[in-house]
Amino acid sequence: MKALCVLGAGSNSGKSWLATALCAWLKQQGLRVTPFKAQNMSNNSYVTWDGGEIGRAQAVQAQACGLLPQVEMNPVLLKPSGQLGAQLVLLGQAQGHVKALDYYDRVEPLWETARAALDGLLQAYDVVVVEGAGSPVELNLMARDIANLRPLRHADGRWILVADIERGGVFPQIIGTYQLLPPADRARGLGIVVNKFRGDPRLFDDAGSILAGRVPVPYLGLLPYDAALQPESEDSLCAADEASGSSDAPLIAWIRFPHISNSSDIQPWRLDGGVHAAWVDRPAALQAARAIVLPGSKNTVADLSWLRDTGLAHAITAKASRRTPVVGICGGYQMLGETINDPEGVAGDSGVEQGLGLLPLRTVFARRKQVTQVRVRWGDEGWDAYEIHMGLSEPTREVLPLLAVERNGERGGEGVRQGAVWGTYLHGLFESAAVRSELAALAGLTGHIPAPVSWTQHQRDLFERMAAFIDVHLDLRGVLAYVEH
Repeated sequence: MKALCVLGAGSNSGKSWLATALCAWLKQQGLRVTPFKAQNMSNNSYVTWDGGEIGRAQAVQAQACGLLPQVEMNPVLLKPSGQLGAQLVLLGQAQGHVKALDYYDRVEPLWETARAALDGLLQAYDVVVVEGAGSPVELNLMARDIANLRPLRHADGRWILVADIERGGVFPQIIGTYQLLPPADRARGLGIVVNKFRGDPRLFDDAGSILAGRVPVPYLGLLPYDAALQPESEDSLCAADEASGSSDAPLIAWIRFPHISNSSDIQPWRLDGGVHAAWVDRPAALQAARAIVLPGSKNTVADLSWLRDTGLAHAITAKASRRTPVVGICGGYQMLGETINDPEGVAGDSGVEQGLGLLPLRTVFARRKQVTQVRVRWGDEGWDAYEIHMGLSEPTREVLPLLAVERNGERGGEGVRQGAVWGTYLHGLFESAAVRSELAALAGLTGHIPAPVSWTQHQRDLFERMAAFIDVHLDLRGVLAYVEH
């Protein structure tokens, strides 16, 4: 019952990536390993087998461990929603919205929930890989922080600190973080990792000796940045900055909403050739688009208003009138309809908005949240997908479903297909090569080359490569000695 805590010298330092790689590596060592993050803030989420909602990063880490994701792996999830603050998801279930100050007033009972979840995992597994959040030494928040030092202390764990050299100032990041830790927590140090190095690693050969005189914690090594080894980003904004494919290939434009959620839906397009999937936020960027995708949103009303204010709404409908394929996923699906009515603001800003009018449906929001895993059928292909939304969309006339699903043992249609416009609530739609191929054909992309492996197999192979990568670049002997004794 060991806890290996991955702490960061700051946000986006690579904690999620390193925790995922460590999960895969420890699994290779024959250990029963599971992920844990007490409190996560992300609009990239995943539905567990029993209908709970957790951060997608912990779901990916569970898969790297060879496990089914479960709510105890991320007991507290905060989903930023704009002016309302963030939706609080506790043990997989939505609890309404909270402002930052209100959240911190509730932090002690939230910690008790997280502690109980951690205790259960410690009893069931050999190693719990605990991912921290942001920095563990934010002095104004340390006393109320339940994601970093509290799990470390409660589990009597050991930490690895990962620092991002790409941002510059990597030595101040490491040394400053170490010096700001309370002395008892400094003693729990197991190693230092420098992440995202680009260039000649020989330029960093003296890093160990530089650190040795200032931080009495082993320097484990340098991780070069490798774009081919990125399973996905936890942070929607970071993920939305990443494009896929060759910029010379035909463009599939993904709309980058201010409140974008589940941006990981773009990821499977990275496997294919002959196409360039990229995030856009300006009307001019749609001129060359051969297809347009509106992804999920954590504030549908506000993001629909943003589409109009920026001119993107007009650009999208103009492209659709020329039979350019348009796909809406979750919040994007709702926007393609005739009206959106959120009288109480349960999914963000309140109000009634006219949709883009590309699909014959109306959406009304209610407090009950739909969180479900489904089995999808598309021709001869089947795979798992999930839906997370707070609106009910009803067609205003007879429509054709986009695809077939099995939900809670019952089979039926899901989504809407009207000509070149598709709409669905399902995250994971594009994990099917058949779906990607059909959209590419609809867009006239004759050079599209679907990947020869499934998305699931790609993920499995990727975890193996991540484990091998850290085995080569880091000195993990001390880590293994700790978890095995």
